[in-house]
Amino acid sequence: MTGYHEPVQLLNEKDKNIVRALNSLKEEIEAIDWYNQRVVTSQDQELKDIMAHNRDEEIEHACMTIEWLRRNMPVWDEELRTYLFKDGSITDLEEKEND
Repeated sequence: MTGYHEPVQLLNEKDKNIVRALNSLKEEIEAIDWYNQRVVTSQDQELKDIMAHNRDEEIEHACMTIEWLRRNMPVWDEELRTYLFKDGSITDLEEKEND
């Protein structure tokens, strides 16, 4: 498996699963980018529709992985609760959270 920056033997199974999830998330985000670029540049509507469907499936996969990370890395939970589904300036949310 790739993605290890420290000796793999020092990581427990949970740590390895976190590496797996983060690598998968990176791959899903990359796939979303690829499909999205193809959607916005294609001139064939049927092909655009297929690629948009594929892109949206990758978004679903990324969201599922983020949810797994939220459940398994407490800081993900904390940060997602701070920033997601809020109105107003995103950068102001951190200040409000610290008040």
